[in-house]
Amino acid sequence: MLVGATLTGCKDDFLEIVPETSLSSATFFTKPADFQQAINAAYVPLRSIVNDRAWLLGEMHSDNTYYARNPLFGATEQQEDIADFAIPTANGVTSNTHVLNQYRLDYQIIARTNQILASIEQVEFSDEAMKNNIIGQAKFLRAYAYFELVRYFGSVPLHLTPVPNREEAALPLASEEELYAQIVADASEAIPLLPPKSEQEEGRVTSGAARTLLANVYIVQEKWAEAETLLKEVVNSGEYALVPEYADAFSNSTGNKNNIESVFEVQFMEGSAGLNGTFLYQFMPRPIGPEELMTITGTSNPQPLNGEGNNIPTPDLIAAYEEGDEREEASIGYITLSGSSWKDGVYPYIKKYARTHALHNNHGMNWPIYRYSEVLLFLAEALAEQGKEGEAAEYLNMVRNRAGLDDYAGGNILEAIYRERRVELAFENKRWFDLVRTGRAMDVITAYGERIKANPQAYYYPEGSAPRSHVFSNITLHYALPADEAALSPHF
Repeated sequence: MLVGATLTGCKDDFLEIVPETSLSSATFFTKPADFQQAINAAYVPLRSIVNDRAWLLGEMHSDNTYYARNPLFGATEQQEDIADFAIPTANGVTSNTHVLNQYRLDYQIIARTNQILASIEQVEFSDEAMKNNIIGQAKFLRAYAYFELVRYFGSVPLHLTPVPNREEAALPLASEEELYAQIVADASEAIPLLPPKSEQEEGRVTSGAARTLLANVYIVQEKWAEAETLLKEVVNSGEYALVPEYADAFSNSTGNKNNIESVFEVQFMEGSAGLNGTFLYQFMPRPIGPEELMTITGTSNPQPLNGEGNNIPTPDLIAAYEEGDEREEASIGYITLSGSSWKDGVYPYIKKYARTHALHNNHGMNWPIYRYSEVLLFLAEALAEQGKEGEAAEYLNMVRNRAGLDDYAGGNILEAIYRERRVELAFENKRWFDLVRTGRAMDVITAYGERIKANPQAYYYPEGSAPRSHVFSNITLHYALPADEAALSPHF
């Protein structure tokens, strides 16, 4: 009788009670520690982005790296389409899985930060600084995710609150102007809320990282004076400096992380906790035998890697290094593959992340998002664009001198800065964005494609192999939106 009365007389009230045995936003956020856990989760998609996606969409989708064709393995068409500027597109959408995954990972960050920002004012914090720190991190991460989306896609939906139901999940596309306005607002609001690097927990974003992100946005928007102000605040903060040796600017598998040159880097941890990276293995030319691989990774249990090599430095990039530039040897190594069918089997590979570690396909090198050398090059560019060439040269020379090069010798200083960015930031997923924002993408990539088609053997095609007939047939400044997402939205 009691059960019957409960099910009938209290039916409406029962339906309004949130089940206490399941977690939801309504039951989870009750204390400050819950928001600490939530902000940790907002960083998590960054690992998949830099480990599996950004080098495809940002570096191989440029003239810095290419794939090493392995005709014995067969095509990896989805990746090749990105490198070959041949992504199938129809009605503004594409079925490319890497494009889809990048889109979804950025929106994971946005969804998680939206939930934090919508809920945090409802919980009392005894430590106001902790609360501000969490809000600042959430605003930075949301700004960064939208900055990636607007640069990759142009127009995307602008979600600023949690999505409560299916009907509100599909929003119209926001314009680039609307997206950049929100990115600027979030990054600007994050700066005063975040502590400086010396006071922040390692690995979390800081006020310096937020200033650098906002300056990057202003540089894309050609707001040079605003960028200059922010970048000089970073330089004058005393929180950052160039590491004396370029090769030491990048982390080891278990050490040298978040060093004095690091403005923001994505954290990885070697071991069995599921926080490790695998990107070094994805960057290897193939097929590579265990003994050959061990010379790079130093692991005690190396395994052969078959398939097709990815993110292989192009001859174009190798030629961009000046004589005596110490960054070339630090960034690019060479390996002889006995099983290769390309020429003599001597391939270049990305050396700057190649650090020894314990387990095969499991390493802990962090991934740099912003380094202090980029702050200096951003500042040099902002100054040069305002006609302050003498001051710009000072910051340019700081980067050049660390690499063992003489001072800038004169000429077109903007071209010198662009060249410097290419070699200083090689393999850090900057090249494609640089080509687009400086208006050089169409010309540079068209010429690059012609070189590959004219001499494929110089670009890691074995004798008798040739590029596919449709390579470099779809050179555009933005990726098409994901078809799987279009199937869920009436707006694209």
